[in-house]
Amino acid sequence: MTAALHERETPGTVRATRPILPLWAAFAVAVAGGVVYDLGFPDLGIWPLAFLGIGMVLVALIGRGAWSALGVGYAFGAAFWLTHVGWTSLYLGPVPWLALSLFESVFVAVGAVAITLAYRWVPAIGTSRWVRLVLLPLVVAALWIAREFASGTVPYGGFPWARAAASQSESPFAPLVSWIGFTGLSFVMVWVVAAVIELLRLRGWRRPRRALPVAVVVLVAALLPAWPTSAAGSFRVASVQGNGPSGYFDQRERGDVLRAQLDATEPILDESGLDLVLWPEGGSDLDPTRDASAAAIFDDLATRADAPVLLNTVTTTGDEFFNSSLLWVAGEGSVAQFDKRNPVPFGEYIPDRDFYYALAPDLVGLVQRGYSPGTNSPVFDIDGVLAGLAICFDVIYDGLIWEGARDGAQVYLLQTNNADFRGTDENLQQLAFARLRAIETGRPVVNLSTTGTSQVIAADGRTVDALPAYEAGAMVTDVQLRDGLTPAVVLGAWVPWTLTLLGLGGLALGWVRTRRTGRNP
Repeated sequence: MTAALHERETPGTVRATRPILPLWAAFAVAVAGGVVYDLGFPDLGIWPLAFLGIGMVLVALIGRGAWSALGVGYAFGAAFWLTHVGWTSLYLGPVPWLALSLFESVFVAVGAVAITLAYRWVPAIGTSRWVRLVLLPLVVAALWIAREFASGTVPYGGFPWARAAASQSESPFAPLVSWIGFTGLSFVMVWVVAAVIELLRLRGWRRPRRALPVAVVVLVAALLPAWPTSAAGSFRVASVQGNGPSGYFDQRERGDVLRAQLDATEPILDESGLDLVLWPEGGSDLDPTRDASAAAIFDDLATRADAPVLLNTVTTTGDEFFNSSLLWVAGEGSVAQFDKRNPVPFGEYIPDRDFYYALAPDLVGLVQRGYSPGTNSPVFDIDGVLAGLAICFDVIYDGLIWEGARDGAQVYLLQTNNADFRGTDENLQQLAFARLRAIETGRPVVNLSTTGTSQVIAADGRTVDALPAYEAGAMVTDVQLRDGLTPAVVLGAWVPWTLTLLGLGGLALGWVRTRRTGRNP
């Protein structure tokens, strides 16, 4: 960088736009930071490392030019994503893993350019130390959120899988999601890291009062309890993990998955007072709405349990296929249906099939049947208890979860099938989302998988019941229902939109001030 790019300064201060690292070191730190950032997420889940990973990439970006920031950001994103979603290569090889990781890294790279420009422009807004210590970190954090928001929205509905907040499911900061949601927690994390960096750059240890804003935010974030929802009775759920051959490439005959679930259900049929028998996603490979023998099986099961059965199977309407959860009542059949709202692109359907088939015909050809997105309500009335539903990756999409809470859900029943990712980090990463959803909504969550990890999670995020992974089993749990809306649910999409506009607005204001003062980047 040349002197022309540096902010004017008085003796003893630190230039806001001076690179902290040479370019070669910035790339090395960014790559290492991506790996460290991943270590903050499950499987290992060493949550403080998520803060360290964020700090490493921010340090690498300070003082960079736009093109070098693009490269440094991409290096960080690739190192993180290639590590974080390695489970996508388990059965399908490197192509889906590389495609997803390298594509998501584009968002990280573009966001890195915006953050670099914020470090260059925002200090021009004013000469007060608080511009550097408070406003600059606010804009940097908001731009990080804008990038997470974009990648979680587009294309094809986005992939909001690895937001910073998802690393904090078992940290002291987890209760914050009940106030400001996933987006808000991610924002606080990045703001704290960016503020600490500025304190160090301005030698804040010489004047401890400069650390007051960071100290206050950290203390409030760590000590603030989750928003309290009110007790609304209990609900006795029998959750069954069949551990059957439910993976895409598992060898099986017709009805094998259903039989495995039935075998695992048998031991709990003598339990008294059941309100529901819950099966996971893909628990029945026969659709009882089209197969009379399967209908008879579920009638018998519901009769013996003296409770309705919430199952999941593939249903059809005309020429459309749906990943559907059905509430089955003995003698009445399916009395409610929820179709997966967010089928997985390239997994459950192929968008723009002709285009992608030309690129990878063998892989695209594996997905013969495309699921349509559902439009029906994600809330079931089960004998007076309102249950919110989400199927597998539905859990990572904020809108569906907020909709369930706003429509009165008192408990969430999350059905998933992790059979294609046995022995990987995927199921624990998804479980982290389920745990944070419980805290965010102030509702208990029953997270049930065909193979695990299956847990019942209280509204405060505690695990109250669990099944061993990769074993057939069932658990009977008295789930404590909750009523009332948390601020996170009430605020909803206002949080990401407001923070995104804050980031872009702060960046624009900094650019205008830079132009007016003649310190052009």
